[in-house]
Amino acid sequence: MEEQAFRMKLKPGFADEYKRRHDEIWPELKKAISESGVYDYSIYLDEESLSLFAVQKVRDGGNPDAQKGMAIVRKWWDMMADIMDVNDDNSPVCVSLRPMFHMD
Repeated sequence: MEEQAFRMKLKPGFADEYKRRHDEIWPELKKAISESGVYDYSIYLDEESLSLFAVQKVRDGGNPDAQKGMAIVRKWWDMMADIMDVNDDNSPVCVSLRPMFHMD
């Protein structure tokens, strides 16, 4: 198992909309994410900076980067592009976070 953490950025005024869209996440998107090996995925919002902090656990042999080629993931990115910072292909701008502490 590997744990990955990264930061994304929400545009001002869209916290409630971001939450609403994720509360209604498409079952086929959840399936695609699971098929890439991700089995636990959480996103937290720092309301002061509008930074989204994501943590995902990946099964051994999993490949979350495989999501980039999945049509359903690209459709989600297109839908989310109006409320977050995105790259030219509408993928969210993600900054990997370096682990600094973990307590078992």
